[in-house]
Amino acid sequence: MTRGAQVRSGRLSVFVVFALNGIVIGSWAPRMPALAAQIGANPGVLGLALLGGSVGMIATASVAGRLCARFGAPVVVATSALTAAAVVVLLAVVATPLQLGLALVLLGGSVGPLDVAMNVAAVTVIRRTERPLMPVFHAGFSFGALAGSLGAAFAAGHGLGLVPHFLLVAGVTVLVTVGVIRFVPREARVTSTEAHHGPDRRMMRRPVLWLLGLIALLSAIVEGASGDWSALFSVRERGLSEAAGAVTFSVFCVAMGLVRLFGEQIERWFGAVKVLVGGALTTGFGLLMTAVVPAGWLAYVGFGLAGAGLAFAFPVALDLAGAVGRRADGTGGEREIGFVTTIAYSGFLLGPPMIGGVAQLTNLEFAIGFAGAVAVLIAPAALGAATARRREEEKTTRERQETIAVTG
Repeated sequence: MTRGAQVRSGRLSVFVVFALNGIVIGSWAPRMPALAAQIGANPGVLGLALLGGSVGMIATASVAGRLCARFGAPVVVATSALTAAAVVVLLAVVATPLQLGLALVLLGGSVGPLDVAMNVAAVTVIRRTERPLMPVFHAGFSFGALAGSLGAAFAAGHGLGLVPHFLLVAGVTVLVTVGVIRFVPREARVTSTEAHHGPDRRMMRRPVLWLLGLIALLSAIVEGASGDWSALFSVRERGLSEAAGAVTFSVFCVAMGLVRLFGEQIERWFGAVKVLVGGALTTGFGLLMTAVVPAGWLAYVGFGLAGAGLAFAFPVALDLAGAVGRRADGTGGEREIGFVTTIAYSGFLLGPPMIGGVAQLTNLEFAIGFAGAVAVLIAPAALGAATARRREEEKTTRERQETIAVTG
């Protein structure tokens, strides 16, 4: 296989892995009513059980970067995807809230490393092609999640039980993983000793990584708020029917997926910082308009703008994390991606209850407006990350020049 063919197959395989991850996540969440009935849980207990997924993701994402550096992204992708397939089947037979919570810890614990590993593989493709493809890969996740949710809706609508439905999802996961894993690219062999014994403490003292983590965190908070509260807001505050209200989140997902699909060209035109700032302002405007203007149809416009605006935040933050972690030999970035991803998962854990608390103290309109204000904060974080990265590069250049002067 020629190098060009290898690059193309690697790009396609990583896109498929992103879509597969979306399918897994999008397949089980819409079946929550059936799961709740199966275990006999009330909303409060169910909410506690659902925290298990976020706990599992946070716990494993923090070590996934080191696993990728040691064993390679393809190994972590395969192990995580196959584990997730097994856990999805386990999820179909839980009988108590405790069992559901533990199963979701396992599912989150497998999806977390998969998330990090597929982004590490994506950075490898980006380096080999020298193209800003990260938003395109994340479009694969968005459309995969949409496909999974549509499949779940079909299964529920035709009375398909959890066991056959989740067995089908697991079977697809295994077949696709086996089919594409040999094409998932691995970073070139590491020559730097930092790959396995890297200075974690020094990494944690890098402001640019904390700012990139903040961008991902804020994005996760707003995305989680849109997912959990958009339908309820549309029904209770704007008088839409339940069916019409459910469409608001679909509009959010489709807008995000479409913008990501064309994200390479958009990022080439404007650059990473401008798309982050512009996206933050677009999201903030959309949610604030939705909260302030009492028109039902504007909910679709507002959440559509929010999805389009957030399309770049998470993928670009991870792309930049991989870039700032690149070593002199051209390798690296695995730990930095894991670091930023772990911070982002905290947003998925904290976001929905945070917005719910604001709604409880005020009202749902104010809470959606608050989410819009949170989104706007991505803009100064992006500008700060750009400044911090520039200072790091200037410092590195000075140190090299001083070293050359001393040795010369």
